[in-house]
Amino acid sequence: MDSFLVIGQITKPHGVRGEVRVMPHTDLPERFTWLEVVYVGEVNPRPVVVEAARVHKNMVLLKLAGFDDRTGAESLRGEWLQVLEEEAIPLEEGEYYLYQLEGLLVFTDTGEALGTLVEIIETQANNVFLVRGPRGDVLLPDTAEVIQEIDFENGRITVHLIPGLLPD
Repeated sequence: MDSFLVIGQITKPHGVRGEVRVMPHTDLPERFTWLEVVYVGEVNPRPVVVEAARVHKNMVLLKLAGFDDRTGAESLRGEWLQVLEEEAIPLEEGEYYLYQLEGLLVFTDTGEALGTLVEIIETQANNVFLVRGPRGDVLLPDTAEVIQEIDFENGRITVHLIPGLLPD
């Protein structure tokens, strides 16, 4: 079974010729301009040919084959765009995909188990890790001050807690 990586989400139609606006979920939005095929849909994604793409004001304007007017483009609203995992942009040493962090156990630098990282919330400032455990839900900013080590081999993240991060 194929594995996919999300690279964006269609937000709305753009114009009357079938283009859509895409919120990129990639550090390299330009990747859309060299894609030949993108997989549309979260569950059972279907391949669709990319006819044209351009980056415009922090968004991507995308034209997909078979969607030639505003009505067709409207039918894509909210759809996730994915690529095959083997087509992902190669990572540099020490880099990782966010999805690889989900499920890792989170411990403080004093050894306290905070729980499991269950979700990553992407914000403009920095990502926020949602950790669910014995203290309830804990939100941890993905900053160098807080995230001390990510150890994929042992399936854990070590964090340094700064004042105000834990619920009272």
